[in-house]
Amino acid sequence: MNQALLLIDLQNDYFPGGAFELEGSDAALANAAQLLAAARQHGTPVIHIRHISLRPGAGFFLPGTRGANIHQDVAPVAGEAVIDKHFPNSFREAPLREALATLGTGRLLVAGMMTHMCVDATVRAAFDLGLECRIAADACATRALAYQDETIAAQQVHAAFLAALNGIYAEVLPTSLILGEGEPVAA
Repeated sequence: MNQALLLIDLQNDYFPGGAFELEGSDAALANAAQLLAAARQHGTPVIHIRHISLRPGAGFFLPGTRGANIHQDVAPVAGEAVIDKHFPNSFREAPLREALATLGTGRLLVAGMMTHMCVDATVRAAFDLGLECRIAADACATRALAYQDETIAAQQVHAAFLAALNGIYAEVLPTSLILGEGEPVAA
């Protein structure tokens, strides 16, 4: 079964100095960059997902801004697909499903942001479409959330969403284990 590396929303606005900085974004980026280098080395297809916000009142990922650009450390190169989306689910009203079908991809290796939003929505949709998923846990990042009078720390949000996905929707592993398996990002 062919695999592709799916990099979700690794865009400038999520990093220090961006309009919506996430906790742990630099560390997640470093791990995503390792996965990207391995995928390129092994000839594994890479698909970059870029969120362009069309929602009224949005404060980040605005069309035409530097913040909406993919971070330079994981910037696409010739031959790598870039798919723009406007919703958390990378499949919704975007050509991701068609791109994967063209590549003959049945398995995704996922890294990106935010764990609790776009990573979660995309992995659940991929599962519903019959795709196998593996998530590089430490190549994803999120932020703290508030509910009623409680603030849930980013680390707890991240862990809770990965725990919910692990087992049924995806296999969740650290980057080091994924890369230590031999040629895990090979097609």
